[in-house]
Amino acid sequence: MMQKFKLVLEKHAFGVCTRLGHVMGISTCSIRLFFIYASFLTFGSPIIVYLSLAFLLNMRKHLRRNNHPTVWNF
Repeated sequence: MMQKFKLVLEKHAFGVCTRLGHVMGISTCSIRLFFIYASFLTFGSPIIVYLSLAFLLNMRKHLRRNNHPTVWNF
């Protein structure tokens, strides 16, 4: 049950930590903990980095979708 919830949340949420974990070969949990601890220690500045990465990932997904239209888009 908890794994299904986690997968749904990661699929529909930003997925920044998951993507960084896959690219860098680091555990997703470690990256999430880093963002949490760094946010507390630096008064929230990593949140700005996280949101900018989320924006870039969503823009990349949007651009991919527009470059390869499907049959239903015509």
